[in-house]
Amino acid sequence: MGILSRFNDIIKANVNAVLDKMEDPAKMIDQYLRELTDNLAEVKKETAGVMAEEARTKRLVDENKADAEKYANLAKKALQAGNEEDAKVFIAKKQQVESAGAGLATAYAAAHENAVKMRQMHDKLVSDIETLNARREMVKAKVAVAKTQQKVNQVSSASDKAAGAMSAFDRMEDKANRMLDEANAMAELNTEPVDEAKALEAKYSAAGTDASVDDELEKMKKDLGL
Repeated sequence: MGILSRFNDIIKANVNAVLDKMEDPAKMIDQYLRELTDNLAEVKKETAGVMAEEARTKRLVDENKADAEKYANLAKKALQAGNEEDAKVFIAKKQQVESAGAGLATAYAAAHENAVKMRQMHDKLVSDIETLNARREMVKAKVAVAKTQQKVNQVSSASDKAAGAMSAFDRMEDKANRMLDEANAMAELNTEPVDEAKALEAKYSAAGTDASVDDELEKMKKDLGL
């Protein structure tokens, strides 16, 4: 039956596997539940049809058996009445009914098998929906916690970046201090050192000049008789 092949994936569906593949379980679980509910309505309708067909073929099989028994009893009554020709007619009819009954039995067996499969799919679908309904709030709660954790992780990451920026700033400040110290040291090295000997030489040279002036002044006063 086409309905069996169309719903073959439903009976094989694994709710846990579907949940594992969901990108956003909080949203997808509602969507999946809607899809399952739609499928359930169709499966329920088709299952009812298949079960009705099973009941119809079963009724035909039972009626066929009853007819075969009826003609068998009529044949016996005809024989008991001494009417063999009438008995043959009833026996022939009985055989005709039993021949048709073989086909009806085959149809019933197929209808019964289809009804069993459809009922299995129906029951599994109902079970899946009950399972998802029971797990929906739990899944949504877990998703909410996960989203909160993600926000915490984002804030933590931003804090780590800020700490990294402060560390980098400290390194740049240290480098600037080193550059300033090096520049000051270079300026100090480039300044000519004080020649203490020259300073003293100038001092004593000046002192010698003053002494010569005094000597020359005394000599001039002596020459002038002053």
